[in-house]
This record gives sequence, structure tokens and C-alpha cells, in this order.
Amino acid sequence: MKRILEKIIQMRNPNFKFDAALPLATILEFVWMQSLCLLRGFKVLFFFRKPKAMMLGRGVSFFYISKIKWGKFLRLGDFVFVSALGKNGIQFGNNVSIGAFSRIIVSTTLNDLGDKIVIGNSVGIGEYASLGGAGGLEIGDECIVGPYLSCHPENHNYEDLNTSIRFQGVNRKGIKIGKNCWIGSKVSILDGVQLGNGCIIAAGAVVTKSFPDNSIIGGVPAKLIKTKSND
Repeated sequence: MKRILEKIIQMRNPNFKFDAALPLATILEFVWMQSLCLLRGFKVLFFFRKPKAMMLGRGVSFFYISKIKWGKFLRLGDFVFVSALGKNGIQFGNNVSIGAFSRIIVSTTLNDLGDKIVIGNSVGIGEYASLGGAGGLEIGDECIVGPYLSCHPENHNYEDLNTSIRFQGVNRKGIKIGKNCWIGSKVSILDGVQLGNGCIIAAGAVVTKSFPDNSIIGGVPAKLIKTKSND
């Protein structure tokens, strides 16, 4: 039984194996929970969309679903909210997982639509993520991300001392995160940042500037700690 279930799960994660210490009863309870998520995924049929083995937690909701694209095995945790209101919507790759209570929102206003959010293949993001797409957000393949990630591809203008900041508009440059990055918990990434492939960001960092491939960074604001190498 374990082997059969492993084969099924390996369709999404080829490297998956049950821990030898897991009792069969616990595995069957896990399978039941995942089966419910698969059944919830069929609700997108009401929007004339193919689930592609989508797995949805309780209370998942979509806004402007016609602008959302997804690959196989998209998994959204409990009470995730996805709003694709924007110029280019949202795109999820294959085998993407978003943790519970996360908010994936391109635009927060109707008078100045944002750009897009693109999340690559085999990306895993922890609970309570807050991902904005106003200036564009791209996350590369194979990234692993802890809980409470926040990405803010937009800044408020504030130069006019005689006008409230809220009425001075915004500027947008966008955020790009390379492939195979490891981002710790409670990391904030601000507008204009570009991170190369293979970067590691320490928990709690606030990233305000760009870093090249294989950078290990941390702190507030984040600074280069060292660069990964094969030496």
C-alpha cells in the first residue's frame, strides 16, 4: 500500500518517499486529506477551466479567474486568496505550492492596474505570504520559500510636501527572483530588486537592492554575507 501511494505522490514530486517511521493509519489519514483537496479543485470547472490535478484547501477564493493560468498539480492551502486583476494577470507553473492564508494580488486599486505575477515550476512558498504584482513579480523555477514572505513591487511618491503621500501616486520597477533560490521566513523584498539564480536569503532580511547569482545575504537592510562556490 505504501509503495502504491508513493508512486501516486511521485507524479508530483519524483523524489518523494514516506518516512519509514510513519504508521499506515497516519498515511491513510494524509491521503484522505489530499483527496478532499483534489475534489475541491474541481470547482474551477464551474468557470469552464481544467483543474489539471489542482489541489485546493478550505476557503480558497479567486478573483478575475479568467486572467489566471496554471500548470499541473497547483496546490493552494487553506484560505488562500488569488486576485489576477491586472494587465497581465497571474501565471503558476507546474508543481507550485502556496501555503495557507497567503494573498497573491496583482492590483489593489481599480484606477491604476498593476502588471503581473509569474511563479515558475516547482516553487514552494510557505504560509502567510503576501505577494503583490503592481510593478511585476517573477519568481524562478525551483525556489523554496519560508512563511511570511512579502514582495512589494511598488513605491509611493512623496516629494511634494504640500500634498498627502496617498495622493502623489506610485512608481514601479518590478521584482525578479532567479531560479533555485532559498528564501527564509519573514523576508521582505522591495521594489526594483533583482536576485540572481541560486541566492540564499536569511530569515528576517529586508532586501532593498539587487544581488548576483549565488549570493548569500541577510540583515536589515540585507547585505552580502558571502558568495557560494564549489571550492
